[in-house]
Amino acid sequence: MDMSQQTMTAARPATGPASVTAKVVARDVNVHYGEKHALKDVNIDIPDKGVTAFIGPSGCGKSTFLRCINRMNDTIPVCRVTGKITIDNQDIYDPALDVVQLRARVGMVFQKPNPFPKSIYENVAYGPRLHGIARSKADLDQIVEMSLKRASIWDEVKNRLQESGTALSGGQQQRLCIARAIAVSPDVILMDEPCSALDPIATAKIEELIDELAKNFCIIIVTHSMQQAARVSQRTAFFHLGLLLEEGETNQMFTNPKHEKTQAYITGRFG
Repeated sequence: MDMSQQTMTAARPATGPASVTAKVVARDVNVHYGEKHALKDVNIDIPDKGVTAFIGPSGCGKSTFLRCINRMNDTIPVCRVTGKITIDNQDIYDPALDVVQLRARVGMVFQKPNPFPKSIYENVAYGPRLHGIARSKADLDQIVEMSLKRASIWDEVKNRLQESGTALSGGQQQRLCIARAIAVSPDVILMDEPCSALDPIATAKIEELIDELAKNFCIIIVTHSMQQAARVSQRTAFFHLGLLLEEGETNQMFTNPKHEKTQAYITGRFG
C-alpha cells in the first residue's frame, strides 16, 4: 500500500464530535507542572489503524501530551492533568480505571531502547505473563514468536532467545522493545522519538516496521524529523508553546499548512 492509499484509508477529519473511526479523543486537555502551564486546551481526534505524528520544537508539549495517553504523567508529583481523554469512548482518567490495565492497552516505545536485563524471550513474555494472557507455556511460546515476527526481528533472534536482550544492537533492541509492547495486544502504541538514537539503516527498518504495524494498530509517534513524519504518518499534529496549532492530513500539512508558524517550522525557519 503506497502513501497516498494509506492517507485515503487511514486519515479522517478531526473536527466535531468523535466519529466511529476515532480511537483516541482528547477534549480541552491541560497539563500543569506546578506553576508551569505546559499544555493548553488540546483537542484532537486520532483515528485507528494508522500513524499520527506529533511535531514541533523542543519543549512545545508534544511528548507531554503523548504521556497523557497512558497516564505516565501520573508518576510526576507536581503534574496535574485536566480535561478528558478517551480510548474507544472510555475515559482513561476515570478514577475507577486500573492504570496497570490501561498501560497494557497503550504500549510505549521510548527514545532510547530499554530492554529489560533479561533474555530476549523473557523481555517479550513479561507482559503476557504479568497480565495473565497466556494460559500455558505453549501459549506463551506462540505469543513470543508472533510478537517477534510482527516486530520483524524473529529471523535474527530465533536461535538465541535465551541470550540477553541487552546484547543486541541498538536497532535490534528497539525492535525487541516494540515486540514487547505488542505482545499484550495493545489498542494504541505510543512512540517517543523511537529512532533518534539509531543509525540510518536501523531507522529505515523501524520505519518499515511502523508502516506494517499501522495496518493493525493506532500508532502515535513524536518525532523531531520532518522527513520521518512525512514518510511514516497519515496525519500530523503541530505543537508550539503548549498549544496544538494545527492538525490534519500529513500531505496537506507539508504542502499547504494553514498556520504561518506551521509553515515556518516545516521550512526550517525556527525549531
